[in-house]
Amino acid sequence: MRTTIRINDELLIKAKIRAAETHRTLAEVIEDALRKEIEGGRFEVAKSKEIKIPTAGSGGTLPGVDLDDTSSLLDRMDGLL
Repeated sequence: MRTTIRINDELLIKAKIRAAETHRTLAEVIEDALRKEIEGGRFEVAKSKEIKIPTAGSGGTLPGVDLDDTSSLLDRMDGLL
């Protein structure tokens, strides 16, 4: 399956180095690390509390914003658009 995730730059560099050192793809290194984390079974469930965020205006999205386009939304939030 193909997906998009955000990874810390330093961590990504280390993962790419590990992939090269072990003659594996970056995807294989990430899959193996994720598999080890999940199979370890040590998950802590964060307790969530309701947060009220004040809003103003009439609501809705800005012109040109497509809530179904995750990549575009992330670029917009990062100030790239």
